[in-house]
Amino acid sequence: MARRRSASEVSYALVVGGLATLALVILIGPVLVVLATSFTDSRSIRFPPQGFSFRWYELLLDEVRSRQIHRAAGNTLHVAALAAGLATLGGTAAALALAEARGRWARVADAFFMSPLVLPGLAFGLAALMYFTLLGFRPSLELLVCGHLIVVVPFVLRTVGASLSQRDPALLDASASLGASRLYTFRRVTLPLIAPGIAAGGFLAFMASVDQVPVSLFLSSARTDMLPIRMWGMMESTLDVRVAAVSGTLIFVAFVLMLVMERFTGLTKRMRG
Repeated sequence: MARRRSASEVSYALVVGGLATLALVILIGPVLVVLATSFTDSRSIRFPPQGFSFRWYELLLDEVRSRQIHRAAGNTLHVAALAAGLATLGGTAAALALAEARGRWARVADAFFMSPLVLPGLAFGLAALMYFTLLGFRPSLELLVCGHLIVVVPFVLRTVGASLSQRDPALLDASASLGASRLYTFRRVTLPLIAPGIAAGGFLAFMASVDQVPVSLFLSSARTDMLPIRMWGMMESTLDVRVAAVSGTLIFVAFVLMLVMERFTGLTKRMRG
């Protein structure tokens, strides 16, 4: 016979369930509003949407009328791909070095690498602009890559570090006892074990770069227009419904990529690690 739950247990379940439901509504609600708005037939952004139409997605794909959006999207993907690639290499190397290091300096170095996640984004963007200006650099895609690289490296460092923490030291000892060099051990033992963490970190770095507004705001120019800045300008000037269509496209692509990464790398586990 099932045990009857006490009043305190019922109250606890109701409170926790209510808070969880409220959090879910707050997190998912805006996404659903944007998706619904992107299919409106109206010429302005409004909710609830007036009618149902794919006209704004069709206009978004128009190479002539949406040329500026396409250029901004191309710049964003270019910067994100380079920043994520360099962050994957640098973050993996840093994670390997920190995994082998011991003592206070290792903790200081780890805190230093993770500091971009703690600093306010606008403050870092302004500091990066002032620093690069003092060095004589002008806004360019390469400069944006440098700025994004600093911000996204911690994602790779954390996921690869979590994978390294789960590595069995006995495997390294066995490889060394059989006469394998450190390079061979890394290539045949360590790298296959941490490959899912590297892939997850690279994915998170790429998505963080695509969504990086503060750094792009200070380091971009008219020739290096980035998609988040272009969307912000369209919202300020005309309330263009294509902004909702762009948001819907980004949500769909990010959701699909997240499912793929969860399937092959266990993304949620890597983020918790």
